[in-house]
Amino acid sequence: MGKLIKRIKDVPVYGWVLGIVYFVLQYAMYRLAELLSRVFGTINWAFAPKIPFIDDNIPVVSVFVVFYLFSYVFWICGPIIASLTEKRNFMNYIIGLSAAYLIGFLIFLFIPTYMDRAAEGLMHYAERPGLFNALLKIVYGADGGNLAFNLFPSYHCLISLYCYLGIRKREEVSKGVRVYSLVMTILICMSTVFTKQHYFLDIVGGLGISVICYAVVQKLDPAGRILKS
Repeated sequence: MGKLIKRIKDVPVYGWVLGIVYFVLQYAMYRLAELLSRVFGTINWAFAPKIPFIDDNIPVVSVFVVFYLFSYVFWICGPIIASLTEKRNFMNYIIGLSAAYLIGFLIFLFIPTYMDRAAEGLMHYAERPGLFNALLKIVYGADGGNLAFNLFPSYHCLISLYCYLGIRKREEVSKGVRVYSLVMTILICMSTVFTKQHYFLDIVGGLGISVICYAVVQKLDPAGRILKS
């Protein structure tokens, strides 16, 4: 416990601040993209990124709503944990994460996607008894009800994977935390389809953007250039 308290005290102020700021930012960009798509009329182009032979065979497993909701805590912790690494790594982490956010936002705006939950026969799951189904009902209600937009790419997968990538090889972060981060990323990605909040292709898009942004930033190393200037 003492070691944990020490690590918490070691977190720099900017780690705490950016943990909150980027959590708020992802929600703001998600909502703003849908608003602007209605203003500009791009929402009329929306399509369902469904692969029937895959998505129709993925069942609803309502217990996964726990991991879906826990992702919000996980995202706040991402920059906080990454801030324990050297400043150069952390700056690259923030730059890459920002780029991934922006790419997702632009896709939401100009290549919008949707899911018709009523047509998919999902709404009756939310009416079933049980805690997990009740949580599922809250999630559906907060995300458009019968009709949800901004599926591709999955921000849940995009952000969660980036949280892991930013610390996966960093010795400043314990192996236990790195393993935990990987496991949570996998569970959160699974939750997006088991709660039917996303189609399978949305996972691919989110993970792909995350990996590409991380790889490009690591290659270009903008933080290294900034710190040398």
